[in-house]
Amino acid sequence: MISMDMIREAHEVVKAAGAVYTPVLNIPKIAENLYVKCENLQKTGSFKLRGATYKISKLTEAEKAAGVIAASAGNHAQGVALSATNMGVKSVICMPAGAPLAKVEATKGYGAEVVLVPGAFDDAAAKAVELQKEFGYTFAHPYNDDYVMAGQGTIGLEIMEQAPDADCVIIPIGGGGIAAGIAYAIKNIKPECTVIGVQADEASAMVNSIRSGVLGTTATANTIADGCAVKAPGDKTFAVCKEYLDDVVSVSEEAIAIAMLALAEKGKVVSEGAGAMPTAAVMSGKVDASKYKKIVCMVSGGNVDIGMQQKLFTKALTATGRMAEISTEVSDKAGNLVKLIDLVSGTGANILELNHVRSHMDVNITSCVVRLTIETRDQAHKDEVYALLAENGYRHVK
Repeated sequence: MISMDMIREAHEVVKAAGAVYTPVLNIPKIAENLYVKCENLQKTGSFKLRGATYKISKLTEAEKAAGVIAASAGNHAQGVALSATNMGVKSVICMPAGAPLAKVEATKGYGAEVVLVPGAFDDAAAKAVELQKEFGYTFAHPYNDDYVMAGQGTIGLEIMEQAPDADCVIIPIGGGGIAAGIAYAIKNIKPECTVIGVQADEASAMVNSIRSGVLGTTATANTIADGCAVKAPGDKTFAVCKEYLDDVVSVSEEAIAIAMLALAEKGKVVSEGAGAMPTAAVMSGKVDASKYKKIVCMVSGGNVDIGMQQKLFTKALTATGRMAEISTEVSDKAGNLVKLIDLVSGTGANILELNHVRSHMDVNITSCVVRLTIETRDQAHKDEVYALLAENGYRHVK
């Protein structure tokens, strides 16, 4: 069972191992009372180093000699790999085949042997158990382990040191390790502080379990918050989260993407999907920020693939009205394309891409279809462009 003594011991262990005492930063451009705990600045780019370090430090000499095995979508993998390498322990990591390439390569770079497994985290976990039995490794569970939870709970100690006046802390949930550890620490230090857990709508097993009171699973866990793409929370983490979390909410994929963009643009904080979920809960209204004086949102990691980040930012820009696509019929005569461009440009919109389609099946033979991707200031500006086009007789074409 997790305890405050374990969390305090873990804090000394991770500090001695060189873990970063990550900052708590205010981002008033998102909300005046919103602060973020930047575990994206942790070694390996994620909080997972904490739990992995404490877990491996508690292995016997015989267990260290045999090596460790873990299953992870990427962040726990890197934490175990670096911690094991630093302690001279062999590590084998089973990762979902769809894990971001950056996380796979980073895990290898920290010295681990990586085994890619088709499917989600749970499939990787099953493979890890199989290999553990075959080779006698010690299994380092990413969340359902008292030592791992205690290691993640060190973040709660730091938040209470850095922001003792915080009256709300919001934590992402995958399997529940970080939520359990932080919630336990904060509630034991400052019981009156509200602690809220957040999951993605598409991977909400813990939310559903806590609301029903019964530990359950989801059939799929397909979310951009890949670090929290877990079908089944742990029984240990469930017990702690159920007791110490004041509330649980879930957020949409669109809300996560918008929060990632806001953190980067307004706070200069790079976050992966899982790390942006607490901020998404505030921005989408799932947590009412006006009820609290000081909210601390966990940014649990920043290991986002650059290609995926670009896609997500495009999604967020489109959702917030700052990017739009126009597809319209234009008479295929000299000068008409320039008229359309001048009309759009005259609104102050910036044309990013233009595609001229002469063989479209849904328009008259004397017409063509012009597709524009434009950059706009906000939703009102986007609506202004659409309205002006309609006023000038341009009809939308699919």
